[in-house]
Amino acid sequence: MQQKWFTRTLGAVVAGASMLLASQAFASGTEQLKAFVSQVHAARGTFVQQEVKAPGKAGAASQTAAPRGGGTSSGTFMFARPGKFIWSYEKPYSQVLQADGDKLYVYDKDLNQVTIRSLGGALGASPAAILFGSNDLDKNFTLRDAGVKGGIDWLELTPKAKDTQFESVGIGFKDGNLQAMELHDVFGNVTLLTFSNIQKNPPVKSDTFKFTVPKGADVING
Repeated sequence: MQQKWFTRTLGAVVAGASMLLASQAFASGTEQLKAFVSQVHAARGTFVQQEVKAPGKAGAASQTAAPRGGGTSSGTFMFARPGKFIWSYEKPYSQVLQADGDKLYVYDKDLNQVTIRSLGGALGASPAAILFGSNDLDKNFTLRDAGVKGGIDWLELTPKAKDTQFESVGIGFKDGNLQAMELHDVFGNVTLLTFSNIQKNPPVKSDTFKFTVPKGADVING
């Protein structure tokens, strides 16, 4: 599996629970993000992911960019921080990314193939750390409020690591609720995610994120 594909796909996972409700109104997008990270320990919901080609600042894709052909997908997600999640693509293809706190499993149902990676190496300072990692955002990202666009308060996170494939991550809030995420990569592409049907801090069983390799599946250790 190509590293670029994996990194961008995992980056998309970051946004999975980003439309979670905050408990009060906040003055800036940065404050709302920090409240989300500190208050929301688990969540589930649905997402729509659009691949766009419109380099720009946070908020640009949601207003001006059009999806590339075949670049829209959707599905469901569930997570429990730190490091546990299930991110399931359902349309137009079926694929599951699942982490148990130690390993990351990428299951392609059509190929009946599972790729296994170390979760620590996979997350690192990537956008996935915003959602599934610990609370120390300032350690891995530089946060900056990016103003109000289309009624949404945006902030921009710039990775401090030099070897990341992402130039910046934009996150948008409205009325205390996270609405969307934009992933801007070093190639000028933008991945836009929007979320719905969010439940925050639902009950989570201890074995929810345990992955069982499907019968007959090929296993690749990444």
